Amino acid sequence: MIVLCLVQFMLVLDDTVVNVALPSIRDELGFSASGLPWVVNAYFLAFGGLLLLCGRLADLLGRRRVFLIGVALFGVASLACGLAQEPWQLVIGRFVQGGGAAMAGPAAMSMITLLYPGPAERTKALGIWGGIAALGGTSGLVLSGALTDLVSWRGIFLINLPVVAVALALLPRLVPESRAPGRRRLDVPGAVLVTGAAVSLVYGLLRAGETGWSDPIAIGAVVLSAALGAAFLVAESRAAAPLVPASFLASRTRAVAGGATLLFSMAMYAMSFLLMIQVQTVLGYSPLLAGIAYLPYGAGILAGMWLSSRVSLRIGTRWALLLAFLVNIAGLLLLSGVAAGDSYIAHVLPGMLILSVGNGLSLPVMAVAAVDGTTEEDAGLGSALFTSVQQIGGAVGVAALAVMGYSGGLMAGAVCVALGAVLIAVLLPSRAGAPQQPAGTSETERFGEARPALNRLDRPR
Repeated sequence: MIVLCLVQFMLVLDDTVVNVALPSIRDELGFSASGLPWVVNAYFLAFGGLLLLCGRLADLLGRRRVFLIGVALFGVASLACGLAQEPWQLVIGRFVQGGGAAMAGPAAMSMITLLYPGPAERTKALGIWGGIAALGGTSGLVLSGALTDLVSWRGIFLINLPVVAVALALLPRLVPESRAPGRRRLDVPGAVLVTGAAVSLVYGLLRAGETGWSDPIAIGAVVLSAALGAAFLVAESRAAAPLVPASFLASRTRAVAGGATLLFSMAMYAMSFLLMIQVQTVLGYSPLLAGIAYLPYGAGILAGMWLSSRVSLRIGTRWALLLAFLVNIAGLLLLSGVAAGDSYIAHVLPGMLILSVGNGLSLPVMAVAAVDGTTEEDAGLGSALFTSVQQIGGAVGVAALAVMGYSGGLMAGAVCVALGAVLIAVLLPSRAGAPQQPAGTSETERFGEARPALNRLDRPR
């Protein structure tokens, strides 16, 4: 669990770690104004576009195998990024990093889902997992500022190598292999169509974030994504072994979790983008100081993560998510009022702490709902869908909300979270993700009941 969470921390950290370092990268490697955003976009494009395909490959080929290949690929790409001498080398390295993350992320989450089959244990494990993911995104901003100012921008990539080495050395000894039962083949037409749809959508959203929605290329990419998505649904309805079985999509709990995650991710990615700009350009913080200013955000996430499993186990997934979303709305509205001349302690910190606790409460519970009912058959697919929705939501949020300006973007983010709360209140089943353990069962007894499921993972197919 520790090794898998450490890798997840590294993968999510690379979502944001380059943001503060972009000016230094531009000056040293000579990026053009139009080329610089692709240091960020190349990672998002590969990560978001390949998630569904890689998640299903993990189910079919073996989750541990796909995870290790992804981590190794990520490590090689990180080394290439850290040693890059030309702009194109860094962009290609970031794209390969995203591909490795798309392989490792869903496989790791699905392994955690199967290692903790009991409802109570799964809730706690995914609570830690979701909190670590949120902490990784925040830590990227802190580490980027510190390493860029004190060492070099190259350090933000080379710091990944020890984590990769630990994961490759330890995980084969700690986690058994697991895959979907029976002999199955990959639905190649479905895989090509869904990957094309995801890549086109992410590209269109990223380009719209740079050039606006009047750009015909951005509009064309989104339209192409919709066409490929429609073709995917037709192909899946006729496939003997579809990439995404209809029965998987029939779960109301997973569907509502996906919709709420999309709206939540739109708000939080836009907030992170806008707040970092606000504290540097309006409040006048240096990159290092801006990174340090985010440290309380990480502490709040840890506090929310600690509360999350306890709250959800007591009041259930639906009420825990509603409470968490209300806390997030309050935090976004408080932060939306930060303006020139405001102090950090009185105006930035209160909203940041409230929002970070809300994040820590939200992500673990959404992760539990997103993989509700998944088994050895489809754990990788469920994990990939959840992560894919997060990435697409983040791209939509930055493209659509960031153009509204700081206050307008954060208030629009609060509206998105409020819509997510309505979705949860109206459609999420009241017993979604609720533990089914008998009253009075001890932790030791429950772990003993779960042990046969762990042992079955090692059996030859």
